[in-house]
Amino acid sequence: MSETRSDGELLRAIAADGDRRAFEELYRRFAPWLTARLRGRCADAGVVDDVVQETFLAVWRGTARYRQEGDVAGWLWRIGSRRLVDALRGDGARGRLRQALARLRHRDEASAEERVLAGVEHGDLAGALISLSPELRAVLQATVIDGLTTREAAVLLGIPPGTVKTRAMRARKQLREALA
Repeated sequence: MSETRSDGELLRAIAADGDRRAFEELYRRFAPWLTARLRGRCADAGVVDDVVQETFLAVWRGTARYRQEGDVAGWLWRIGSRRLVDALRGDGARGRLRQALARLRHRDEASAEERVLAGVEHGDLAGALISLSPELRAVLQATVIDGLTTREAAVLLGIPPGTVKTRAMRARKQLREALA
């Protein structure tokens, strides 16, 4: 019977020895979860898959270092969500978002969140959301859609709580102006 190592033990083995088995176990534990969470933020499966791979490559290469604060899932989420924002900032991000929102509009039974995000029931919310910077959208996603507190969103996004509050205020102001 094999002994199951904790997440922290796996990360220490990866960092210290380049333990491939530890890395594979960590990947099996968290990649499906991270993929599902990121797909909640980006409908482009290709972008999400790239971001998941980049996240785990950062762990393998040691460019992302776990400081043994908080849980490993939150740490991986912070890396993945930052990489997703970076990917969406790149050329074509606006077009990818429009395509993703267009796909949401054409589903037969969209969830309430999808209808709101796609702007089906609430004016041109989709267009207003697209006009926001990725940083402002990330704060809205974390605080409004995911329902996180300011402090939780700050940890998730890796920014100070005051920055979360400021960005949320700016995002709401820009959305009000765009929808007025």
